[in-house]
Amino acid sequence: MLLIKHKYIISSALIGIMAAAFPMAAHSEIYKHVDDQGKVTYSNVPMKGGTRLNLEPLNTVPATRAKTSTPSPAGFPKIGNDTQKQRDGTRRKILEDELANEEKLLASSQKGNTKEEIDLHTRNVGALKKELANLK
Repeated sequence: MLLIKHKYIISSALIGIMAAAFPMAAHSEIYKHVDDQGKVTYSNVPMKGGTRLNLEPLNTVPATRAKTSTPSPAGFPKIGNDTQKQRDGTRRKILEDELANEEKLLASSQKGNTKEEIDLHTRNVGALKKELANLK
């Protein structure tokens, strides 16, 4: 009996997820069939011994947008634009240096090192390029 309840809960959750992911499927006819062993099957195709489920349309509410900025607490230290630009420039320089070094390591590792080492340097190069692309 417990197993049947779990299957029903999982099946119900699956139908809910499918209905949310595929809104058009939510408006189609859904059939439920329980076999002799108690196995529950849901389908959009009519089955012998199955019953048609009358599902209400899903209510949808548009998501509210998160605030783009939150006010800083009182006494929170602030820095000027020039200082932040200098820090961003320093960060970019560090990342560029790391990328150049990692590309050298990748080139030298391709001359006889293990596949794992080559993969490591390849992933590092990709991660550094991604990080640089995300800078403002």
